[in-house]
Amino acid sequence: MKNDLETKFTGWAFIGAAALLWGGWMLLPHHIGEYFLPSDFEEVNKNLWFWIWMYRVHIFGWVGFSIAMFALISNITQKPYSPMVIAGGGVIIAGTFVLALSSAFYYGFGAWGVGQTLGKTSEEIQQFMDNIIFTNYYATCFTRFGRVFTGAGMALIGVVFIKWNILNTLLNWFTLVLGFVIMGVILLIPENFEPFKPVFHIEVLWMLIMGIVILKNGVNVPEANATKH
Repeated sequence: MKNDLETKFTGWAFIGAAALLWGGWMLLPHHIGEYFLPSDFEEVNKNLWFWIWMYRVHIFGWVGFSIAMFALISNITQKPYSPMVIAGGGVIIAGTFVLALSSAFYYGFGAWGVGQTLGKTSEEIQQFMDNIIFTNYYATCFTRFGRVFTGAGMALIGVVFIKWNILNTLLNWFTLVLGFVIMGVILLIPENFEPFKPVFHIEVLWMLIMGIVILKNGVNVPEANATKH
């Protein structure tokens, strides 16, 4: 088992990402749905600056997840499974950055929309809503793609975890199953974000468990795999 400063950093990166993602989301005074509603801007304005900062914390959670994955990849990239590790980890990282971009849309338009709708008549607010509907639609696409990418990468890297027993048996299988669940929910229920909310919390729990297990046990990098090739 490899358990050194590098793995400690990786473990804390996963824990930090989980804390930022979940903490920022749970402390948001108002959650935007899949599409903006006129009432959203009034609600956001009630605690505007706190809302802005909590959304920033949440977005940095996705960045922290990418950092954790980069660190994990650097720790376990060994032959013969290095192509699968890099491919799976790379797709996860791509997905997290897409999710960060989609979150930035809701954050940016939520804060900007407060100023655009403040003091406006209902007709003017509706005109504003009509003008952002197409951009909002593309943001939902980013969200779905980001989640599917993340799920696909987790499923692939889960195969590596299981085949070479990188962490422990339960967490190895949990990673694989969670990857397929993430993809399944998005692909089978593509037009509704509500069913994915419990999956988000499970994904954050997975990050937390990853961090704790890596801090405690390190990662298994069989020396035979590293020296044989």
